[in-house]
Amino acid sequence: MTSQLDPINLFKALTDKVRLSIILLLHAEKELCVCEFSEALDEIQPKISRNLALLKTAGLVVNRRQGQWIYYSINQQLPEWAQQVLTDTYSGNQAFIEQALAKLNKIGEHEARPKILCKSK
Repeated sequence: MTSQLDPINLFKALTDKVRLSIILLLHAEKELCVCEFSEALDEIQPKISRNLALLKTAGLVVNRRQGQWIYYSINQQLPEWAQQVLTDTYSGNQAFIEQALAKLNKIGEHEARPKILCKSK
């Protein structure tokens, strides 16, 4: 269950560099899986998953399963003020994720990346 989103919870969720990067990447790419975040941010999967869980608990992201992959996106049910904060943060800070986006784009098209990056166990 997600907590009630208020400014304190929103800004607390964004104070970590990995979580902020995840949100900005989602703003740019709309939807990504854990292995894409891991590659883009050069972080291990457990750290990405832990931060995604915190963002999900805060109500900032949602996920969906497609086959063996779980894709994350920004929660479209966020209050308008919160969506505006995320949009403004992205608009003013695209350079923050420039290298991460370049890494993803170098790998391939959005749809092909999970097959390239994610190894089924």
